[in-house]
Amino acid sequence: MSELRGILRNHMKEKLAKGEVVASMTVRFARTIEIAQIAKTAGFDTLYVDMEHNTLTLDATCQICIAAQQIGITPLVRVPANTPDYICRVLDGGAMGVITPHVRSAAEAREIVEMVKFPPIGQRSAGGALSQYQYRGFPLVETQDAMNDATSLVLMLETADALDKVEEIVAVEGVDMMMIGSNDLCGELGIKGQYDHPKLAAAFERAIAAANKVGKYIGVGGLASRDDLVAKFVKMGARYVSTGTDMSFLMAECVRKAKAVKDIAI
Repeated sequence: MSELRGILRNHMKEKLAKGEVVASMTVRFARTIEIAQIAKTAGFDTLYVDMEHNTLTLDATCQICIAAQQIGITPLVRVPANTPDYICRVLDGGAMGVITPHVRSAAEAREIVEMVKFPPIGQRSAGGALSQYQYRGFPLVETQDAMNDATSLVLMLETADALDKVEEIVAVEGVDMMMIGSNDLCGELGIKGQYDHPKLAAAFERAIAAANKVGKYIGVGGLASRDDLVAKFVKMGARYVSTGTDMSFLMAECVRKAKAVKDIAI
């Protein structure tokens, strides 16, 4: 392994390549870098900062990403829009990948690849020395090739259009994974909130088969309250699990502790 590739490691990708299951935590509540160490200590492989569903600033997002890099937990960012002002800036700011919402076609996927990957795969602009390789100077051709290998592009599969075209979308060069957003997809399929519905299981089955055919991966999203379904879809072949948010974890423990005190018999 070259010096650069030894520094620039995406631990999530390494686990996926071994066929292991990746556990991810979503950051929506925390605003400071301590959340990265909490996620690492808890045993998560990766975290993603969800800019789509909260008011976290770009600066706070990138600080969390840099902190995560330093301790070997892969930082991703779920962007609020598939545009350069989000995608390119969070990648230059410290993210090891992006999660992009509402992708509906292979053409849209290719447009996103253009922003995420350096030439010859995409058209990402060179932004100088980055935190991912410790702001050190390496030849441009070496850094761009290594960054392409280390940067993850995760597309959200949360629309009926995307499901209809999943074989084409997941096969696009530069796409690493598709994560099924179970809540939105169920809504699109006319089965809102019906996670046990055969249509959702069929969606996972189809997506996993498509991903396996081209050496890509499928992630499980939106099922934090259903460990049984998570286990089902992992056994089916999914290899990434979005386990829940920092806020939901905090709230669950707060409720448990408050109840424990109130239940004390006096």
